[in-house]
Amino acid sequence: MRTILFIISLAIGAVLTAQQNPTVAPAQTRSILIMNATAHIGDGSVIENAAIGFRNGKLDLVADARTIRLAPNAYDETIDASGKHVYPGFIATNSTLGLHELDAIRPANDVAETGSYKPGIRSAIAYNTDSEIIPTIRMNGVLMGQITPRGGVISGTSSVMQFDAWNWEDALIKADDGVHLNWPGVFHKHYDKGKVSVEKVKTYDQQLREIHTFFNEARAYCSVKEPGVRELRFEGLRGVFEGSQKLYVHADDAKSIQESLNFKASQNIQHMVIVGGYDAHLVADQLVANKVPVLLRRLHELPMYAEDDIDLPFKLPGMLYKAGVLFALQNEGDMERMGARNLPFYAGTAAAYGLPYEEAVRSLTQSPAKILGIDDQCGTLEAGKDATLFISNGDALDMRTNAVTHAFIQGRSIVLRSKQTELYEKYKQKYDGKK
Repeated sequence: MRTILFIISLAIGAVLTAQQNPTVAPAQTRSILIMNATAHIGDGSVIENAAIGFRNGKLDLVADARTIRLAPNAYDETIDASGKHVYPGFIATNSTLGLHELDAIRPANDVAETGSYKPGIRSAIAYNTDSEIIPTIRMNGVLMGQITPRGGVISGTSSVMQFDAWNWEDALIKADDGVHLNWPGVFHKHYDKGKVSVEKVKTYDQQLREIHTFFNEARAYCSVKEPGVRELRFEGLRGVFEGSQKLYVHADDAKSIQESLNFKASQNIQHMVIVGGYDAHLVADQLVANKVPVLLRRLHELPMYAEDDIDLPFKLPGMLYKAGVLFALQNEGDMERMGARNLPFYAGTAAAYGLPYEEAVRSLTQSPAKILGIDDQCGTLEAGKDATLFISNGDALDMRTNAVTHAFIQGRSIVLRSKQTELYEKYKQKYDGKK
């Protein structure tokens, strides 16, 4: 019996070992120079024949290779990227990566906590660095993400993570960047005897009063330097009132967005971001006037309203760009974690429907970095910033040609392997051998 149990344990161990994610890359020790690639800086500019160097995890050279002279052996390693493209690491905003692994197993779901008003909930401490989905995301150049809780009126607090770490502490780029408020729906469709009408939600005014009451009470609590009884629910909004955190308001229709802007003014919220923003183009002037950016909803979906153009979701980024609204792309919705790998291709769709190509790149790099407050560290290829970047054989926004050959997070060379690539190689050998 002991022999049988021993054999079974070895077999289980072998299976688990085979399914492990790639080991976290060690800190950069050798300086690296990437030569001759087309560099998409992330700020809207391009260097056709670039020299990009980094050491100790930081970029120290971003220049035109034709206009500079480097000393021999200035870098320990040189990568010839002729004909290839270099991009800053793409950023997945409003994502639940690492919070939910298996739909069928409830304990694996850390996306939402119970309760309605929970600003003190921190997504960072629930983030699972061993998620098998994360390596698949990195293979398309998505190297960082804003990990966001869901559910309730106030879902909790998001944090920005990089996607190669032993634990959540090591993964942190920015802890507790903002609190997420789900704005109640203003209207709903009413069906009666085959007729459809749009009516105001009967409980909307009550829900709005409850939100105002909660914020008023939280503000009063936070104004007291040493409250007698510590109220964790209210403590979670302290950063929003002080301006050190953003308030992310999840709203899609024009009325909800306008109500959110009124709420910003009445509550004196310093930093607000609209998440979703399907109707943002209809109130673009108000968003610009209030300096409120948008994390735009998933593009590869049908329009919200029957009367809209079928390709309106594809055109929204271009419309916001022309209106001067700061925006970034995100992927909230069904199968959003595994679908985050398609984020670059949303930008490619936007580029095909009116958004200039380099602005499409910016919507995944500098723009989300600015909105999340990490643009001093990443988001563009600039000397002094983190060496978080990747090399693609082709256009990273085109699913037909994108093929990431090298990826670096804070200078560390990332293994581009996942459970999916291992299965591909396994069965490729099996079926190629039968030919």
